[in-house]
Amino acid sequence: MLQPYPFERLRAILAGVVPAPEHRPINLSLGEPRHPTPAVLRDALAANLDGLSNYPPTAGSDALRGAIAGWLQRRYGLPAVDPQREVLPVNGSREALFAFAQSVIDPAGDALVVSPNPFYQIYEGAALLAGAQPHFVEQSAANGFLCDWSAVPAEVWARTQLLYLCSPGNPTGAVMPLTQWAELLELRERHGFAIAADECYSEIYFDEESPPLGALEAAHRLGAGNRGIVMFSSLSKRSNAPGMRSGFVAGDPELLAPFLHYRTYHGSAMGPAIQHASTAAWNDEQHVRDNRSLYRAKFDAVTPLVASVLATARPQAGFYLWARVPGDDDVTYCRELYRQYNVLTLPGSLLGRQIDGHNPGRGYIRIALVDTLENCLQAAQRMVEFHSINQTRT
Repeated sequence: MLQPYPFERLRAILAGVVPAPEHRPINLSLGEPRHPTPAVLRDALAANLDGLSNYPPTAGSDALRGAIAGWLQRRYGLPAVDPQREVLPVNGSREALFAFAQSVIDPAGDALVVSPNPFYQIYEGAALLAGAQPHFVEQSAANGFLCDWSAVPAEVWARTQLLYLCSPGNPTGAVMPLTQWAELLELRERHGFAIAADECYSEIYFDEESPPLGALEAAHRLGAGNRGIVMFSSLSKRSNAPGMRSGFVAGDPELLAPFLHYRTYHGSAMGPAIQHASTAAWNDEQHVRDNRSLYRAKFDAVTPLVASVLATARPQAGFYLWARVPGDDDVTYCRELYRQYNVLTLPGSLLGRQIDGHNPGRGYIRIALVDTLENCLQAAQRMVEFHSINQTRT
């Protein structure tokens, strides 16, 4: 059964709550980039509006696939990537992550889809609507917010047809190391499931010399090729262009071929003007470095303040702080922070599922540092004051 989306649940939680009017609203609940969309994208989009009179091909243009293949080789140190067989442009990673399950799941086979917990809710919805059931693997502070693949029973792996993972993780920002990739790829070879690696946060990191490890990069370094693996990326976070709905899927051509076949019926071709702007974006790295510098400044300023009152630390990558609240009631914490200080965050329990009486998101809040430095800093200062006043009251 499909669960309500987290933000639908958040609206219900906040129903009837009137935030303090003396504070202007600051919304850090939604992971929506708010930095300006770079001129290189806007200019390319505006210069190619004539293409609106044509139906676009589902597989995308040669120029776009070539730009994505070139970026993959530069970013991950991959050998030659075949732009015709190993790259497929999509209308944002969310749409593709959902649709991919529909093309690979055989519901007649008592199928399972393995997913991290907490997680991006599309994974669960995609599994259920493809006729499979999700199996959740906990990510907690005890295991560094990484999945313990050895904790998954053999009978689960035997029924698994698809595994979703998110690295850098949403909401925790954890990056899966090569040692865990080696373990996971060995399990994939043994059991034959597909791996869908969600890497939409891969380009927001803090050390320019140490970008996060990607799925195809890990497989290449381990000598495994790309068999059974596809990775999903997007311009939404990398290039501050969520409204373009532009991303790609890359990896095993044996998985991409049926996915492309499915998409010819799905009606999901990317518009020509968007393709031109996307080509420009994947060919330009300066705007991405500039974007990272803005996030770096916010994390440097905000993390110490939040960490002075909540258990948190700067993530390995991504633009979220995953913060432990006093006690275990993340919902009440978020609601009261909103009521008293007009700062909106997301209760972590809304991103998790309760398994055996335990929800690993409970007791945490997700803070999206997507607003301006001034607003993020103001929100952090209000959180410090909120903590001080409420600690005094208790």
